[in-house]
Amino acid sequence: MKINGPNQSNFNAYKNQTQLPNKEAKTSHTFKPDQLEISDKALKMQQKDARQAYVNEIKQQVDNGGEYKVNEQETAKKILNFWKA
Repeated sequence: MKINGPNQSNFNAYKNQTQLPNKEAKTSHTFKPDQLEISDKALKMQQKDARQAYVNEIKQQVDNGGEYKVNEQETAKKILNFWKA
C-alpha cells in the first residue's frame, strides 16, 4: 500500500489562473485610470488669499505673546455640528 499524504488529488486552485494564455489573462483584468474629484467645499478651502490672511492674523496674535484667545463655546459648537452632519 502506497501513502502519498493528504493531497491525493494534486488539486491546485491556482492552476487554472496560471495556465491561461497571455491574451486571455490580459483581457480578463481591465484597469481603470485613477481619478481625483475635489468637492466644492474643498475647492473653497483652497482659496489661498483669504485663508492665508486668516492664518497670518492668528500667527501674529500668537507671536505677540498670547493675544490669541480660543472661544471654547464656539469651538464646541463647531465640533458638535461637524459630527452631527
